[in-house]
Amino acid sequence: MTTPDIPIYPDLKGKAALIIGGTQGIGAETARMLVAQGTRVAISSRNKNNVEAMVDELRAAGGEAVGVVADGSVPEDVERIRDEVTSEIGPVDVLAAFVGGGGDPVPFETIGLDTWRATIDLNLTSTYLALHTFVPGMIEHGGGSIITMASTAGRLAGQAASSYAAAKAGVGMLTKHLARELGDRGIRLNCIAPSLVMTESKEAQIPADRLPQIVKLFPLGRIGRPADCALATLFLASESSSWLTGLTIDVSGGRIII
Repeated sequence: MTTPDIPIYPDLKGKAALIIGGTQGIGAETARMLVAQGTRVAISSRNKNNVEAMVDELRAAGGEAVGVVADGSVPEDVERIRDEVTSEIGPVDVLAAFVGGGGDPVPFETIGLDTWRATIDLNLTSTYLALHTFVPGMIEHGGGSIITMASTAGRLAGQAASSYAAAKAGVGMLTKHLARELGDRGIRLNCIAPSLVMTESKEAQIPADRLPQIVKLFPLGRIGRPADCALATLFLASESSSWLTGLTIDVSGGRIII
């Protein structure tokens, strides 16, 4: 999907958006689509080269973009993201908390405590840190839209690592709880829960001869694309979803229907 094909949400023009985990896959595609709206975009990632390359791409497309090299699971780093982004593009109107990973299937009995904690920290605690760090400023600024990243693994029991499933289920419930708590302060929180999305990393992992079998798992007859999730995020960021909060959108091609 190319930029001219995406819908335009006029209310996003001039707003400030931050994508924590915004240099690859879903986060990167979301950044591209937000720039196309005229949104001022900040991205963060641990990888300096990825941050610089993504910022260069967004600026080459005519966007106003800044990047911060930081670890979204480290409290001090998230505070630094807030300070640098606020200084560069102003108070954040749209926050996409997209840090996560570690869902490959492994038997429960092989998951040691260190691995368990690392997975929870990467997925659930990183989301808590993003929200806990940015919500006060959003309240002071008059509100905004927050989009979190869950997974089909947290929606329905499947083959993903149990630690990952538990973490992503936690992301979904944290989002719902805060949507109820923060609604009267002008903040909407919604969640996207992707199934298999063909990101760069997945392309490298999945053998081509397995793809026809995998496609059969999806009623809509194809594997997800980063653009599918980015389009859902764009809608949730915009005022077109102004009466939606506490929602989890299963971006799953019909694989998850709850």
